[in-house]
Amino acid sequence: MFLQNFYRLSILFLGLAILFNAVSKPLQSNVDTLFTGSARSPRILLLTAHPDDECLFFAPTLTVLLSQAIGHDTNKIPQVYSLCLSVGDADGLGDVRKEELGRSLNVLGVEEGKRWILDQPDLKDNITVYWSAESIANALRPFVIENDITTILTFDYEGISSHPNHQSLPHGVVHLINSLAKDSIQHSPRVFALITVPLIHKYVGPLSAALAKADVAFTALLQQFGNMPSNPIGAARVPVFVAGISEYRTALRAMLQHGSQLVWFRWLYVAFSRYMWVNEWLEIVPVTHTAAAGIPSPAFSI
Repeated sequence: MFLQNFYRLSILFLGLAILFNAVSKPLQSNVDTLFTGSARSPRILLLTAHPDDECLFFAPTLTVLLSQAIGHDTNKIPQVYSLCLSVGDADGLGDVRKEELGRSLNVLGVEEGKRWILDQPDLKDNITVYWSAESIANALRPFVIENDITTILTFDYEGISSHPNHQSLPHGVVHLINSLAKDSIQHSPRVFALITVPLIHKYVGPLSAALAKADVAFTALLQQFGNMPSNPIGAARVPVFVAGISEYRTALRAMLQHGSQLVWFRWLYVAFSRYMWVNEWLEIVPVTHTAAAGIPSPAFSI
């Protein structure tokens, strides 16, 4: 009996040790995909809908980008900007939430002068309202042009949590890129959307970090020793950011700045959400108009 219990405890501790080792350090894969296509120093804008989006959904990416631990090419050290399109005043706490966002971005490392929050009548926090793509584009445009933004990061069309304000953002960014093209702006930014994963994968906590690292390692092994090409024709290279324990603690400290939002279910979220640990991105790629051939095509595919 003693030996059986000893073996069980040994297996348990071994499993915990393996899990701890798997999640202790950060990992990133294909991060250069965010930067390629431009000789300029990357200028990356995170576009969010509400205060606390930055730490609830995007912290694994921000903590890596702002650590400058991406590579040895100093020309590729990104400058990171943040634009939040509302003060999150659905409950009348707009002024409080503006201050909370500032403190959160301090923790994450986004510099003052590179972060903004808007309070416009057509972009109000509302869980039942989709924002106008034109309103989003008009609000976003001056920040993109004046700061020479090369890459925009935002939600995908599912919005992670299905919040209509989140879901509106990629439509607004697409509208902006179309308008920049019409105005013959020389450098339109690239756009990446945070991938919404199925519900079954959303709430497995630090296990999501271990699984993501295993997936990256397995893919690398296939490319190294198998028949899988490193960049298959037509296949998108997916930038992946996996937080380690230190990065998770930073995200948690950032969330703690949002005291008005720390209700019981958000404690469950920060404990179990995949997005506190893993971010995977998919580029929204422009489709070139074939005007000469008279062939209409969608403005963008994803």
